[in-house]
Amino acid sequence: MNTLTRGVQKTVLENGLTVLTKEIHTAPVVSVQVWYRVGSRNEEAGVNGISHQLEHLLFKGTRSRPIQFGRLFSALGSASNAFTSYDMTAYFGTVSSDKLEALLVLEADRMRHALIDDEQLESEKRVVISELQGYDNSPEYRLSQAVMRQAFPNRPYGLPVGGTKTDVAGFNVEQVRTYYDRYYSPENAVLAIAGDFDPDKLQQFIQQTFSTIPKKDRPLTFEARHLELGVTATSRSPIHLHEPGSTALIEAVYPIPESQHPDIAALDVMDAILSVGRNSRFYQTLIEPGLASHVGSYSAALIEPGWYDISVTLTPGETLKTVDEVLLQTIKTLQDTLVSDEELQRAKAQLMAHFIMSNRDIDAQASQLAYNQTITGDYCFSDRYLERIQQVTVADIQRVAQTYLHADRRTVGYFEPTESDGQEGLGGVSPQQTSEDFSPSEPVDPEVVAQYLPPMTAAPSSDSQVLPETLTLANGLRVLLLPDHSSPTVTLTGHILAGNGFDLHTKAGVASLTAETLMGGTAQRDALALAKVLEDKGAGLDFTAFREGVEVDGHALAPDLGLLLETLGDVLQNAAFPTVELELSRKQAIASVQMDLDDPSRLGRRTLQQKLYPSDHPFNVFATVESLQSVTQADVLAFYHQRYTPENTVLTLVGDFEPSQVQIQLNKVLGEWKAQKSAEPIAVPEVGLPQTIQRSRVPLPGKSQVVTFMGYPGIRRHDRRFHAAIVLNQIWAAIRYLVA
Repeated sequence: MNTLTRGVQKTVLENGLTVLTKEIHTAPVVSVQVWYRVGSRNEEAGVNGISHQLEHLLFKGTRSRPIQFGRLFSALGSASNAFTSYDMTAYFGTVSSDKLEALLVLEADRMRHALIDDEQLESEKRVVISELQGYDNSPEYRLSQAVMRQAFPNRPYGLPVGGTKTDVAGFNVEQVRTYYDRYYSPENAVLAIAGDFDPDKLQQFIQQTFSTIPKKDRPLTFEARHLELGVTATSRSPIHLHEPGSTALIEAVYPIPESQHPDIAALDVMDAILSVGRNSRFYQTLIEPGLASHVGSYSAALIEPGWYDISVTLTPGETLKTVDEVLLQTIKTLQDTLVSDEELQRAKAQLMAHFIMSNRDIDAQASQLAYNQTITGDYCFSDRYLERIQQVTVADIQRVAQTYLHADRRTVGYFEPTESDGQEGLGGVSPQQTSEDFSPSEPVDPEVVAQYLPPMTAAPSSDSQVLPETLTLANGLRVLLLPDHSSPTVTLTGHILAGNGFDLHTKAGVASLTAETLMGGTAQRDALALAKVLEDKGAGLDFTAFREGVEVDGHALAPDLGLLLETLGDVLQNAAFPTVELELSRKQAIASVQMDLDDPSRLGRRTLQQKLYPSDHPFNVFATVESLQSVTQADVLAFYHQRYTPENTVLTLVGDFEPSQVQIQLNKVLGEWKAQKSAEPIAVPEVGLPQTIQRSRVPLPGKSQVVTFMGYPGIRRHDRRFHAAIVLNQIWAAIRYLVA
């Protein structure tokens, strides 16, 4: 059973503020989150984006503290930020325990005393419009917004969360103040705190700090509209976007009920069957055959009826008609035939493990509690949700697929590129919530910052920090072990000196192809068998190549650590790189390269590096479509045997385990690992500063925002001045954040 709500204390102040606190004493830090029940759901055409705009203004200061709050948060050492979504606007920060009261004072101050004037509004309107221009660079974002507008033509959920440039440009101070006065009040907020604190002292301080904030004379009502799930005939007409780019996209949404509807659990299990892992239906019908490089889906279960979203990125050369037919047939098969009990149990295990794994740290726990209370009015909602997950049957999966994934209710959009320029759409932009950066900018005197900082309690006497246990196996493999029994989970990370920088000696892209195909099968197990043994337990293991090394990322529930280590040992020593899996990795790698070429930020970074570093430098090497196509299975095997060696590898395990038992397991699964051939070191040439200013302009069609990079070569890590430069940089950063 979930332990998220164990030890949670709920208090409702007289002014209506809901306070949720949970003691967690694993580290002397505290997460503070204030969630307001207001988002784009509360908007309408003409004022779309006002929730997001107001979120920005909440960092501009208050009447008693007319200073950017990012400067105050930085002075507290707080990692503070915010986001706006459909149903809520959330503010969150993490501080050391002695800074908790000061952070609460700042949150109480801006709950009712935000400084909203013409100068601040005009400044932040420009920032928001710049954000929206950045979103518009993404074909995925533009397609998603077109689909949502058509799926929900008369509901706020059809509006973009961040707003539109036209509406944002038209906001005036009176509009924003009125909106703030209406929704920013204690009875419309949830204060969630998780971490290291004295509960009695904290409750007293919260009462003292927040109880003086008055509630509204006319309290807001929180009744959600229970709307019909059907869509109009007009909205069922496919959307076609013909715009610059070269990768075709499909996005489809189906209406589903609100978050508290009993079918949501079954819909989430259905989604896991369709889209989670190599054994999922979408992977088998779309990814494995090479029709798509990416398929993603999710259930948007909100205060009001939401939607089930499916997005597909086609591989080059595939047609929208063919891929959409396969997509629809995959759904029809789910509707016509009962899933196996094995699929059902795997999906349940994945959902349960994901929930436990995603709620290990204090930030995530505070966020989950605040989300539950804000969306459902019950901070214990997750307990009921997880119980419903366990009760889902194979018949439930077929029923919800038939009920909600009906073709007549689908709104679908197609992005068809108008030119073949070797570029793909920009990934990573989420239309569901805003992404912010409220780092300080303009200089301010440190004495001014100190003037507005709330008083802080004395720093607690800290115990000596717990350091990981280190061990080195006889073959040279280095391992760090840090037991943490606060959660029944284990996290495995690692670093292997086999990154993209080593492409310099071979063919550009071989490092990425090797890492991406490691889980493609071993001498004893094929790709599906490898994936199945992990996915059946909700565990995961991935390898990703970066410039200087391959990052290992694994996770499991504590009882399944042995299974995770056994799988790791198998792929590190016995990877087979079968041709069919290598070709699948090649298609995905080519799509990734094309994505980089259409992302202004990634392309700008690539261009800068290739200008700064000569062709015989590891930082100059980037995979191209041509180089990826030239990599053979023999190239990958040679790279694997040369670079994937125990002396090139460092592993770290953190979680619920006993070090002595783990040492036995590590020696069993990795103790016999031997290097087959010596690894060739990289000869990195010296690079001086540019003699003149060099400029490059790389036009990209269909983009509404320009991204600029400036830079020069840095100091080598082994340079005797390196650590001095790092310290100097940290000092400069601290000064900049304190005075900015």
